[in-house]
Amino acid sequence: MGTEVLVEVLKDINRSNRMLGGNRITIKEVEHLVRAYPKESYTIVDMGCGDGAILREVALRFRKLGVLVKLIGVDLSEKTLDIAKKASFKFPEIHFLQKDILDMKTTDLDCDIMLCTLTMHHFEDGQIPIFLEKFAKLASIGVVINDLHRSYLACYLFRAFRLIFIKTKIAKYDGLLSIKSGFTKKELVDFSRRLPNVRHTIHWKWAFRYVWVIETARLSAMYE
Repeated sequence: MGTEVLVEVLKDINRSNRMLGGNRITIKEVEHLVRAYPKESYTIVDMGCGDGAILREVALRFRKLGVLVKLIGVDLSEKTLDIAKKASFKFPEIHFLQKDILDMKTTDLDCDIMLCTLTMHHFEDGQIPIFLEKFAKLASIGVVINDLHRSYLACYLFRAFRLIFIKTKIAKYDGLLSIKSGFTKKELVDFSRRLPNVRHTIHWKWAFRYVWVIETARLSAMYE
């Protein structure tokens, strides 16, 4: 799609996240990790960052908290990253990198906290354990995954929601497809079992989200 269309689609997605509280879920869990593992500054990486909307919200929150932070958005789409850079010009603490999640090496990025919001459902089941293992090695404190709960009720409610609040046909179609590509709690638990020696917490949140926190700092402490 052209850049103008992509901008409008991203606006629809961001509007939906604001109205349904999706980004607040992630930011709240990041704050929990920061309180649990205090440092002078933090490096936070968002995998599949899109136009960087959640990074800008994180930046604003950390400014209010008075905590130094370096934020890095990683995405495969050069066009989307161009939009992200323009939208984030008032945020010097945010930087962007074009990388393929599956091709990343565990030495590519050192960070404290890794974010993955509405990205995991775009991958096949066989690919997910590959990048989850990389995430756990890259993040010294933890990983916060925020993704969709697949359910008939969520699909039904989204059909009504999109009639009123979503303007672009692409976002209307993609939203429903994303829900159908989401996860059940059992599926997430099965994925978590492939990452031993770290602490997993998985909770359902409104509206039809699962937030999965992987605390990697506990693993590091075992070997100190």
